[in-house]
Amino acid sequence: QLQLVESGGGLVQPGGSLRLSCAASGFSLDYYAIGWFRQAPGKEREGVSCISFEDESVTYSASVKGRFTISRDNARNTVYLQMNSLKPEDTANYYCASRRHYCSGSEIAFTSWGQGTQVTVSS
Repeated sequence: QLQLVESGGGLVQPGGSLRLSCAASGFSLDYYAIGWFRQAPGKEREGVSCISFEDESVTYSASVKGRFTISRDNARNTVYLQMNSLKPEDTANYYCASRRHYCSGSEIAFTSWGQGTQVTVSS
């Protein structure tokens, strides 16, 4: 069973930075992709970023391009999301999720989900 655990959330001021971690256990991520999603009260779940361990491709939503960076550590079976220049609009519960192979395609292909980590951007 593939299990995912997020960490790194917290309270940060606008313009600040946080780094989220998504640690996987149970399987190697060699043939998986890991996506970051977020959901705030009153909003639909939004795809933020994704990285494929198979082809090393990455994706970002338009709202975070230039501010967030996704990366991986193969040895630790972990994906990171470095979040810079944070805005109040980034406040949400952030989840990581896994799917086979690549980042493209329907969100329903993400079949394993972590429990989430809260990010709050406020002055």
